[in-house]
Amino acid sequence: MPKTATLLNLLPTVALLALGAGIAGIFYHIGRLPEPKSQTPEVIAWLLAAGLLYVVAAYLVERFALGRTALVVILGGALAFRLLALPLSPSLSTDVYRYQWEGRVQRAGINPYTTYPAALRHLGLEDPEHPLAVGPLTPTLYPPLSEGSFSWAKTVPGYKRLYTGLDVASIFLLLLLLAARKQPLTRVLMYAWNPTVVVAFAMCGHHDSLAISALLAANLLIIADRRAASIVLLALSFLAKFFAAPLLPVFLKRSRWRYAAIFAAVVVAGYLPYASAGRKLLDGLSQYAAGWENNDSGFRLLLLAGNSKPQAGLISAVLLAALLLFVLKRRMEPLRASFVLIGGLLLLSPNAFPWYFTWLIPFLCFYPSPPWLLLSTTCALGYSPVIAFAAGQAYRDSPLMLALEYGPVFAWLVWEAWRTSERGVPNSEPPISNSD
Repeated sequence: MPKTATLLNLLPTVALLALGAGIAGIFYHIGRLPEPKSQTPEVIAWLLAAGLLYVVAAYLVERFALGRTALVVILGGALAFRLLALPLSPSLSTDVYRYQWEGRVQRAGINPYTTYPAALRHLGLEDPEHPLAVGPLTPTLYPPLSEGSFSWAKTVPGYKRLYTGLDVASIFLLLLLLAARKQPLTRVLMYAWNPTVVVAFAMCGHHDSLAISALLAANLLIIADRRAASIVLLALSFLAKFFAAPLLPVFLKRSRWRYAAIFAAVVVAGYLPYASAGRKLLDGLSQYAAGWENNDSGFRLLLLAGNSKPQAGLISAVLLAALLLFVLKRRMEPLRASFVLIGGLLLLSPNAFPWYFTWLIPFLCFYPSPPWLLLSTTCALGYSPVIAFAAGQAYRDSPLMLALEYGPVFAWLVWEAWRTSERGVPNSEPPISNSD
């Protein structure tokens, strides 16, 4: 009987190993596609299949008490997926070529906030094989820390290695956070095995991992009662991407409001190297906010209700402010507040590209909500406009793909809210803690 019990205990780990092998096989198969750019439907289908295997693996982690062997399988799988994805062409997004251009602009001594690709075509700074078709008249919209990081590498593989390295750093930070909260370390799978994360950084080379790792470090430091240092890291996350902005009041309430001066000082120091741009510092961001709308959910519903884009933007801002007030009133710890506010931001934003969801996925390690786990995989459908764009058509969302991506998730969230309010069933997430 003891031997039988031991074998039964090993079954979940063996199943985890088989699921990891399946996900690795999918990334290997994508790498074998002869023309990934023209085979985007196949790539999306394979990513959805990888997402299914990932969800099953997440269930095993939550359902069974797994040991060190399972953790080794999880970390080994995470590394294998990234190594398989690194050589792949960034066929689902051309952003990395914009990073390359902006890095070259800075090395040429030009302030990227004062110019745009079409104005510098005579300098030959674009990749000749990948001319910038998106935003040729738009100055940079990226904050200074990300902008500076674009000059740290020179080639597309270099950017992919840089941001994948920061992605791996996030895995390490998540392990530290899980240990600090006395939660199972195997929950790191929620982030480490998520196909959306692997595609965003190892395959496409997105820079969001810079901001995400800084935000996770800020959460770790505030748990350790290193409040000033946590505010510095939060400011660095903001300087890499503005998503961290709604979290400032939460962190300040956990420390002291005078720490706002530290945040402001770090932000000002970050912008100083680009201060010659003057009022043009936010031109690119304002153009992006005014002209772009992609893969959105709640924001699009506001538009369909008859609101203009400015009206929908105002309503979204009010709703996000109300969510922030709710978080502050409930005295949510920063880690849970990060989950709630970033989730709200993604649902209310006019732009929710698939790689934007990598901001939410780390917090699923602590709050493994099934609807959000589902969305972290169905967001692969957000790459469907690439199909028409690769054929020379406009980058435009399909209502059907949006319905498939968000419909089941919204229905599940509404059902959970109804179940909680009508039947008094407690939410599946852990209770809110008032202390770190």
